[in-house]
Amino acid sequence: MNQKKEKLIEYANGPSLEEINNTVDVPKNASFFRTLLAYSGPGALVAVGYMDPGNWITSIAGGAEYKYALLSVILLSSLIAMLLQSMAAKLGIVTGRDLAQATREHTSKKTGFVLWIITELAIMATDIAEVIGGAVALQLLFGLPLIVGVLITTLDVLLLLLLTKLGFRKIEAIVAVLITVIFMVFAYEVALAQPQLGEVLRGFIPDPKIASDKSMLLLALGIVGATVMPHNLYLHSSISQARKFDRNDDEEKARAIKFTTWDSNIQLTVAFVVNCLLLILGGALFYGTNSDLGKFVDLYDALKNPDIVGNIASPLLSTLFAVALLASGQNSTITGTLSGQIVMEGFINLKMPLWMRRVVTRLLAIVPVIICVIIYGGRESAVEDLLLYTQVFLSIALPISIIPLTIYTSDKKIMGRFANPTWMKILAWIIAIVLTLLNLFLIYGTLTGANG
Repeated sequence: MNQKKEKLIEYANGPSLEEINNTVDVPKNASFFRTLLAYSGPGALVAVGYMDPGNWITSIAGGAEYKYALLSVILLSSLIAMLLQSMAAKLGIVTGRDLAQATREHTSKKTGFVLWIITELAIMATDIAEVIGGAVALQLLFGLPLIVGVLITTLDVLLLLLLTKLGFRKIEAIVAVLITVIFMVFAYEVALAQPQLGEVLRGFIPDPKIASDKSMLLLALGIVGATVMPHNLYLHSSISQARKFDRNDDEEKARAIKFTTWDSNIQLTVAFVVNCLLLILGGALFYGTNSDLGKFVDLYDALKNPDIVGNIASPLLSTLFAVALLASGQNSTITGTLSGQIVMEGFINLKMPLWMRRVVTRLLAIVPVIICVIIYGGRESAVEDLLLYTQVFLSIALPISIIPLTIYTSDKKIMGRFANPTWMKILAWIIAIVLTLLNLFLIYGTLTGANG
């Protein structure tokens, strides 16, 4: 009885994502690279959120309008992401709780419910972008009506259930393969575009014009604000616990933190490169063309139009773009569904059968898109406009994930010897405050822009 009670206290509502928690073996006394390989995987799932379809338009439009000047902003965003994700992973490894469980533990039941609603809306908003990306990709590739494409994305749930039964490493492997597809597609397209290497490298040096040019600043803020996704912090704090190690041994925890951070930073570097490729593609192909690149369909059409991209235009380029879009959508739906499960269980202690949790989480994202498709008759432009409004929910949810994360990982009572050092604590608070103010500004800009 005491043992059962102790376990209840330790986990509150059971281990985070208990079907995968503490299931992946890691070698002992192995070489650095063999150990890193064993810990590699969660970083790939996290990196997905940093190169999802929602980021594509912003990055390519940034290149089309200002060539390579905003590459420095992508670099800054990626460094911020690396710090925050390492903190999220550390919280999970040290405390045995994900961010949702930790937040619920330090708040009242009523507050926990409100926070769950806000976070659920943010995850739903994230998932809407992936559903739209996947549906548009299916339409571009196979000519399927948008409504059919949206319904096909519901099959992702069945795929995820199957993969979970086969083991978490299978999920990580699938995601890594899809990331490779995205990377290869854009690397190939950028190689064809033949950008000037000197100009590209100069783009990583911050341009003073970013601060003085209002529209340039707004786009830069959009890149930074859209980079850090709230659901990624919940996700990483949970899946970092998938590896088997002695939870009571500080040295084992330190080792897990070290290799999980390596994994995260390597994968986020890949995401950084993909985002750079997107911006470089926009700069090399569309800078000075006055092309309207506000939608996925516009980009698809532009890549096969010789009047816009010159003699490298071809249906192959457009098809590869759609394939990458489909891969990105599939990847992001996997991580979005897992995140939905994490916050549902963590914030409101709601337990239900695994298949039901996945279906409910998926439907929360699909229903708004279906309603939009029905109302607007399946027009791609109308459905993609829905992406604009989803960013508002992401902006609202960001502070309630970053601020608690900073508080908990800086608290020695919670983290012990693994609490953030002073420099990290100061830097994390600066990032939390700046991103919160930035997202409030973006909410204002989105709403006034939409109303205008």
